[in-house]
Amino acid sequence: MNLFTHSGNPIPQLGLGTFGSDNYTADQISAAVIGAAEVGYRHFDCASIYANEPEVGNALQSVIQSGVSREDLWVTSKVWNNMHSAVEASCEQSLRDLKLDYLDLFLVHWPFPNHHAQGVDVNSRDPHAVPYDHNAYMATWAQMERLVERGLVRNIGTSNMTVHKLSALLRDAAIRPVASQLELHPHFQQKGNFQFLLENDIQPIGYSPIGSPSRPERDRTPTDTVDVEDPVIVAAAERLGVHPAVVCVLWQVQLGSIPIPFSVKRPQYEGMLKAVQELSLTEAEMLEIGKIDRNCRLIKGHVFLWEGAKDWIDLWDDEP
Repeated sequence: MNLFTHSGNPIPQLGLGTFGSDNYTADQISAAVIGAAEVGYRHFDCASIYANEPEVGNALQSVIQSGVSREDLWVTSKVWNNMHSAVEASCEQSLRDLKLDYLDLFLVHWPFPNHHAQGVDVNSRDPHAVPYDHNAYMATWAQMERLVERGLVRNIGTSNMTVHKLSALLRDAAIRPVASQLELHPHFQQKGNFQFLLENDIQPIGYSPIGSPSRPERDRTPTDTVDVEDPVIVAAAERLGVHPAVVCVLWQVQLGSIPIPFSVKRPQYEGMLKAVQELSLTEAEMLEIGKIDRNCRLIKGHVFLWEGAKDWIDLWDDEP
């Protein structure tokens, strides 16, 4: 099942995420990539900061050697915050690690160059962290555009952007973003951001589609809610005879987004793909899910704050 980007490239409408380094080894994740390809996945979402691209690259080579055409795969990677001034070097390293000649999509992972040390808590502040700066972002974006011109990536896009930031990018970019990743699940529907993407022909790709139950401890707060325990989600799951996580993914697919759930367990990722291919929510269920948005951002970005910032909402300007 494919969608088509404004660049004309077909993109599979269900991907497998590979961010799991807080709980799983790189070898476990690479094994999941091979297993997911065996059951039919063709879309794999990677990033340099996940610290497993060499192992995932080995897995992708195994997939291609098994007979899957490279042209049938969609592989995404991302430039991390501390490489905003060296985007081309970051992409070249990801290509070496993933053992590929090109990427289907390369994203700016976060819209500011703020880094953090491993294992820090939510109160950590890097002394070099700075607020968002549009001119600095456009300097980074110009390097992204050069990757397209060099043929190293077929599409470029954004991640963790707000409507305010995206509007400025669209005004000034020579090459428009093809896709934008955003946190998206029934308790955090980002309706304004989502609609903006659709209206501007930018493909939404939703991360944490089931509410990120295995997210790092640094991203957890007492006010977080649990999507898969919501009565509306549970009722739809009972009707379909599936786990509530499947309902969260189906909801996103039917909205026109591309969810990228993560799992290393074959029954889970195989079942998810089968459900997306065979099941659907009713119009009434989609309407009911649309009413349970709690504006509950789970990946708040605390660790990217700068000295003097009030709280994580400062990262998201017009979209608290």
